[in-house]
Order: sequence, then C-alpha cells, then structure tokens
Amino acid sequence: MIHVIDTGIGMTRKELALNLGTIAKSGTGDFLQKLEEANSAADAKDLIGQFGVGFYSSFLVADRVIVTSKSNEDSQHIWESDASEFSIAEDPRGNTLLRGTQITLVLKDEAKEFLETSKLKDLIKKYSQFINFPIYLWDSRTEEVEEPIEEDEEEPSEPPVEEEKEEEEAAVEEEETEEEKPKTKKVSKTVWDWVLMNDSKPIWLRNPKEVPDEDYEAFYKSFSKDSETPLAKVHFTAEGEVTFKAILFVAKSAPSDLYSNYSGKLKDRMKLYVRRVYITDEFDDMLPKYLRFISGVVDSDDLPLNVSRETLQQHKLLMVIKKKIVRKALDMFKKMDEETYKKFWGEYGTSMKLGVMEDPTNKSKLAKLLRFQSSNDEEELTSLEDYVERMKEKQESIFFVAGTSRSELEKSPFVERALRREYEVLYFTEPVDEYTIQHLAEFDGKKFQNLAKEGMTFGDEGEKQKEHFQSLEENFKPLTEWFKDKALSEQIEKAVISNRLTDSPCALVASQYGWSANMERIMKSQAYAKQNDPMS
Repeated sequence: MIHVIDTGIGMTRKELALNLGTIAKSGTGDFLQKLEEANSAADAKDLIGQFGVGFYSSFLVADRVIVTSKSNEDSQHIWESDASEFSIAEDPRGNTLLRGTQITLVLKDEAKEFLETSKLKDLIKKYSQFINFPIYLWDSRTEEVEEPIEEDEEEPSEPPVEEEKEEEEAAVEEEETEEEKPKTKKVSKTVWDWVLMNDSKPIWLRNPKEVPDEDYEAFYKSFSKDSETPLAKVHFTAEGEVTFKAILFVAKSAPSDLYSNYSGKLKDRMKLYVRRVYITDEFDDMLPKYLRFISGVVDSDDLPLNVSRETLQQHKLLMVIKKKIVRKALDMFKKMDEETYKKFWGEYGTSMKLGVMEDPTNKSKLAKLLRFQSSNDEEELTSLEDYVERMKEKQESIFFVAGTSRSELEKSPFVERALRREYEVLYFTEPVDEYTIQHLAEFDGKKFQNLAKEGMTFGDEGEKQKEHFQSLEENFKPLTEWFKDKALSEQIEKAVISNRLTDSPCALVASQYGWSANMERIMKSQAYAKQNDPMS
C-alpha cells in the first residue's frame, strides 16, 4: 500500500460523499455520456477535469482506494471504494490525523513497482520538483553510531607491565580521580525518517538581477545533464495575452545528432511546467526545428493544468508562447559579444541558415545573424550588415559565388573581374548556403547576385562603357553565333561576350533562373546518396 498524507482542511462526511462518491457511482458514466453529447472538439476539451476523472485514475494502479479525512467541522471519516461502489464510516480510531486527508492505495499486482522508493523519488523529482508546498517521503538511511561494548564482548587485556615504584606511587592519586570511560564500537543502523524531496527552488521565479551565474550554471547542469557550463542564457518574464517565466540556455557543443536527425525528435531539452508542476518535454511545437538545440524551462500559470499533452499541444496560448520564445532566443543571439558569437556560429551556424528557409516571419532578424567567408578577409567571417557598409557607392547587388572550398572559389573565372575591380565577393562553401540565399532574395534593399549566373552587372557602368561593350558584341557576333548554332549547338543555350572575365578565355554560366553548377552538383550528390542508401 501507498499512503499519501496532507495537513490541509480535510473533508466532512458530506463532502466525502459529494466530492468522491460520484467517482465510484457515476463519474465515468457521466463523463462518457457528456463526451458523446459534445458538439465539437472544443466542447469535449472543456469536460477534462470534471466528474472526478483525475482522482479516478488512481484505480488504474489500485484495486481499492481508502480516503481518511478530518475536517474541523466534523469527526474523522473513512471513505473506501473498489471503483464500483463506495462506503463511508466514522473512523473507530478517532481523530488520528488532527486535520487533513490520507489517501491509501491498495496496489494491483502489476503496479507493485510503485512500492519501490527509487520509483517514487523519480516520479516526485520529475513532476513535482518545483511545486510550492513541501513533499516528504518516508525513507531510510544508514548511519554509523557509537554503541557501548558489552562485558562479554570485551577482549581480555594483557597483564600490565610492572613499572618503577616511584612512578607508580606518583600516578596513584591521578588514577583515582579519573573516571573510567565506557568502551564503545561503531555499528551501522538503519534509520527511518521523513525526507524532503522537493527542496530545489524554481530558479526562474527569482529576479534575474538577484541570481548569480553560479546558480544558473548549477541549474543548467542539473536538468540538461551537461558537464559544461552553458554558452549563453536568457531569463525573462513574458506578459500580455499569456504570462509565463522562462530560462533558455545554449550549450557550448551542439548535440551530435542535431542535423543527422533533423526531422526526428530531440527530447528533454525544453520542459513545460504549469504552476510549477511538470507537464512534458515532448512538445514538437514548443520551438521550431532550427532552434531545437536550445534547452530550458517554461512555466505558465495561464495554461490549463488538467488536460492531456495532445490537447495542450493544440492550445492557442502555446502558439503565443512559442512566438515569444523565438523572439527572445534571437535577441539572445544578437546580444552575444564577438568572441561568444564566433563559438556559437561554429556550432549552430547551419541552424541559423535553416531558419531563414523555415521561418519567414523572422527572416529579416535571422539574416542579420548570418556569417559568410568573404574576399575582404581571409580569416574572419563577415555579416551581411558589414558587407553592405563596405559596398561601393554605385554597387546595387551583393556578389557571391558558391563552391566546395574557398581556395576553389578564389581561382574561379567567375570572380576574376570582380576581384580585379576590388568588389567584395562572398564565398558560399556549405551546401545549405545557396538554398538560404534563394529564400532571402535581398538584404537591406540590396539583391543578391550569383556571379556564376547570367545577367551580372556591377552597377557602375557609364555610357561609354556600355557603348564599348555593345560594339564588342557586334564585332564578335559571327563567333558567338557559330558557337551557338554549330560548334556547341547541343551543349549550350547561347554564347555571349563576357563582362566578368579577365584572364580566362571563357566560362560556362547558368541561366538567371536555373541551377548553378554548384547547385546541380549538390542535387546530383543527394540523389546518388539516396539511390545507394540501403535504408531508402
């Protein structure tokens, strides 16, 4: 049996019959009847928490439930039920509780695991670690205590060595005044006592200004199981349509399966509490996929406590919470100092690029967080904001080229004239880069220009330059038409005079709305990998 005892207001005989009697009599029947009568899913959700269904769940693990209760307005009574009928009687033992209620569960054979102290500790820690009132568990511990040695246990001592007569006489007086101390031994004893199980205070309820970094780090390690301190954190209270408190953490190292299991679930990272009671960590929609590396807690008093996870997941207030968490997370990234953000980008840069594709609402904020390699600096990455600040006066586009490595791109014929004229070029070396830019289109009013595609202009061409270029096109028209119609008629769409080359004789460029050579390479490699994947 399991006993759950409180020191609350208790219940009178009448209250026991009214509050608990309906469970054994008709609570379930009424619930199912109302469920059938519900006109909509919303009406069905409103039934949750009525008819004593929450208390009735105790019969899932117990054959019998016994409730002993003492109210100041009545004597102590015992309510007992086997889920089919109930009885109430005055407790013959008298007032043993003084005041409050004791619930006794007579467990089923298949539920005997709940008799194990370790199981109860895990349940309390998981679901009730941070609730306001204390929870004690009757538990045992082993202590080392001193006990006197019985006379028959004493070992015979060796006869004293005869000392010098003068010394013996001098010590007589001192020996007579000393009291003999009893001999003791250390023994292990099992001691039973009430142990406080939820002594951890919810750190998110405290004022962020009063919480030292050491407390944040200890809290992060306790629930994340990470041995390292977090890279960054944000602690905030959100108010408005829904009020909640939250702490978000970013780990120093990304989860090993962050991208390999991108479509799967990452459990145990965000925990939802309602009024300090743990609800779940299995919400798919608490955070968008590209922010799944964030861990933390969210605690709201506005969400319903007595609904299923499936019902709560569709709750409109949860959508509001999600929006506010995303906004706070992006602000946290933005406020990182330069060194911290370098570490962050090294671990989670791909997630920010995926966010541009997946989160159109926050696309502009995410764009400011992006970093790329640039011809401006061989070592440091650059942001799009810094690129725009360095743009030439009449430059209208952000130039980029995509490939497998920086060294390859620096030697590419596509960048020859741009670098010769000291235009800055972004080097996209990750497969996701070109996808990202397709969803971004422009930044700060400046469009992106792929130097490997047709239609490239620098934007500073004068009338004389345009006239000179047109004359070149006319002069070489027979050659370009020969390439198009005869020499390479089956390989190319057209041949034109280039404005991007300086040293290379020619280059194959993609059409403005087609795949670049780099994108085609990526798509082919993905198709090949899928074709040869034994799991596909």
